[in-house]
Amino acid sequence: MTEKRARFGSRFGIIMAAAGSAVGLGNIWRFPVETGNNGGAAFILIYLISVVILGIPLMAAEFFVGRHARSNTATAYRTLSKSPFWGNLGFFGVIGATLIMSYYIVVAGWVLKYMVLSAEGLLTTVGKGQETTTVFEGIFNRFSTDPVNPIIYMVLFIIICHISIVMGVQKGIEKFSKIFMPVLFAILIVLTIFSLFAPGAAEGLSFLFHPDFSKLNSKSILCAVGQSFYSLSLCMGCLCTYASYFGKDVNMVKSAISISIIDSFVAIMAGMIIFPAVFSANIDPQAGPSLVFIALPSAFLQAFGEWPIICYMVGVLFYALLVLATLTSAISLHEVPTAYISESWHIKRSYAATIVTVVCIIFGIFCSLSMGIMGEIKLFDKTIFDLFDYTTTTLMLPLSGILITIFIGWKVKRSLFVDELTNHGTIKSSIVTFILFVLRYIAPFALVITFLNGLGLLDF
Repeated sequence: MTEKRARFGSRFGIIMAAAGSAVGLGNIWRFPVETGNNGGAAFILIYLISVVILGIPLMAAEFFVGRHARSNTATAYRTLSKSPFWGNLGFFGVIGATLIMSYYIVVAGWVLKYMVLSAEGLLTTVGKGQETTTVFEGIFNRFSTDPVNPIIYMVLFIIICHISIVMGVQKGIEKFSKIFMPVLFAILIVLTIFSLFAPGAAEGLSFLFHPDFSKLNSKSILCAVGQSFYSLSLCMGCLCTYASYFGKDVNMVKSAISISIIDSFVAIMAGMIIFPAVFSANIDPQAGPSLVFIALPSAFLQAFGEWPIICYMVGVLFYALLVLATLTSAISLHEVPTAYISESWHIKRSYAATIVTVVCIIFGIFCSLSMGIMGEIKLFDKTIFDLFDYTTTTLMLPLSGILITIFIGWKVKRSLFVDELTNHGTIKSSIVTFILFVLRYIAPFALVITFLNGLGLLDF
């Protein structure tokens, strides 16, 4: 028998939970990497424009679907359309969230391991000098390719997510978010203060805040648009599912704006932490995905090595920050298929969560092993891990976004959309007209271009 549908208990809980869904590795790992690869401040400016023009409208659209239907994301679209095509649009979110969760927990396991290494002091005792990057590269490669240890940490991580999900919406997701997110912000502030006193702070901040538009090109602009969607957790089903737990009095447009501000704030603060240390250590800001696990430990050591206690604190706090950010996002990803299975199969939430956890662990094991002993097994010239990543971020998410914008912009009755976003006319919101315009004319075009670029079909 289906359990009574829960609700978030407070506006603060809503903002923290939804912001936690958005804030994750996309902000603290992927955002600095993309910023470093695309010229710094100019990229950030395009990213922020994309958040305002595209991100907020699409987030509001997902909120609309979730709260109006008050059901899991797969069922929600069926309440708005009897068409088999549009009615099943929500399955993209369920499948996408499950696949993303399956490889996301592998990286989360790495983050958890590095927090342990930092707490043990092992990342601050390798010695200073130019060879430290090579040492950290060896540490990461040995761990990530090991057939057992990464899986152990991956399982430990998803068990924490599982506990939160099983405890329910208010006692689990909301409660965890109300604790984790303020702690995350406190760590961000402390780390930013430390970074501002690093020897390369001025150069790092200049890279981050002084735009050089000569470094902008069509590729970097599309990367900024893609990063804004990834960072805000759009089209993954998370926001739609969370919105189904909103009360009817929640101002969804205001909530979307607040969450986008928090998300962008965290991303920029992460850059303020990372780039001063990177420039202090004379490390290339275009270090790529290895930045967090190879370049940054070396950067922290070289920037703060003369003050061992500070160096130790910076390392521990940074990886604790990553763990918290990863947890809040992973919980929201887990909730998408859990809510669907629980409500559609009419089984207890705890049973549904267990099914999702087991499935993700199985997929995650293959993703983890593909970094090592199964690395030679490739599909479409990609390892299993890379295939999961490519399928979701390059194919499913932008394609889902295209369909969602067309559906909300053109298929759903305008009066229904406006009525829901204005809480039946009780909220004066002229921005709804702008949101509809974006969903109809701007977002689909931007997403199609991003999608084709990801497929390599555009040559700028």
